[in-house]
Amino acid sequence: MTGLIQLGVQMQQSDPMMCTPNLEEAINYQPLVLAPDTSLVDVIAQMSQMPFSSCALGTEPHHSADTEQAPTRPTCALIMQDQDIVGILTERDIVRFAAAGMDCDRITAADVMAHPVKTLSLADFKDIFAVMFLFRRYRIRHLPIVDDQNKLIGLTEPSSLRRVLKPANLLKLRRVSEVMSTAVIHAPPHCSVLSLAQLMAQHRVSCVVIVEPAPDDGLKPIGIVTERDIVQFQAMQFNIGQITAVEVMSSPLFLLDPGDSLWSAHQEMQRRRVRRLVVSWNWGQDLGIVTQTSLLKVFDPLEMYGIIETLQQTIEQLEAEKASHWHQRDAEVS
Repeated sequence: MTGLIQLGVQMQQSDPMMCTPNLEEAINYQPLVLAPDTSLVDVIAQMSQMPFSSCALGTEPHHSADTEQAPTRPTCALIMQDQDIVGILTERDIVRFAAAGMDCDRITAADVMAHPVKTLSLADFKDIFAVMFLFRRYRIRHLPIVDDQNKLIGLTEPSSLRRVLKPANLLKLRRVSEVMSTAVIHAPPHCSVLSLAQLMAQHRVSCVVIVEPAPDDGLKPIGIVTERDIVQFQAMQFNIGQITAVEVMSSPLFLLDPGDSLWSAHQEMQRRRVRRLVVSWNWGQDLGIVTQTSLLKVFDPLEMYGIIETLQQTIEQLEAEKASHWHQRDAEVS
């Protein structure tokens, strides 16, 4: 791993954009905290941070709730009792309940929360690689940070980690095609929002891309519906079985190409304040998704070490070819 350490030092020295991030800036010190007996409908209302009366379906373009406006738009609720974390409810959980048609008024947070909750002590919150390992190992997107008495300090998630990173060099060297997911779930514009929620729950994905037919058996992405949208629709008490995707999808879409740099994707996510972007190529015959979590993959130490090994092999090959060239030239001269 010596090469990895040397590369990190060189990059930090050569570019101020690669300075070591202050991870404590990635902590939300005021996460949404609720009691176990909170009704699920109240959980949804507080996660959406939008009054029921503000709902109106009109002809104006829909701007996705899938933004990084937050701390006023929490993506999860920590369930606590007597200062102890006893469970967690996330946007994905809300989508699953919506897909199942559950009566949220009769259900409490304690009935459906996930538990036990994986936490990390502030003393161990020093290494971004360790945090990323926990996200990947436990397939989670929310990590409570606790003190040495196991009391809650705050919460971190991929979006907050990405905000404190200074990833210019690494992201400029990598392409969208290297980290995008091609397991894209899509649906036609006339699909009901309920069916979209069911697709998200069935495939454990955070969004559905809305498409329409394109020439040569291709698909034209025209919009997207996300977990965050489903939470908002539930909070506003929509009948999601009677609303179609085309009425509420975020549109128009900004589309990436697989050859675009991850730095471009990062900048677009920040500029548009979204957590995912759609990738389209071959005239719509192929689709992909890049998320804030996939951007963090470039900081995986194993991936970085693999890049270093590849670069070292390339250098050795070039040096060997150079030596062979000079040896051949010397032989011709003599």
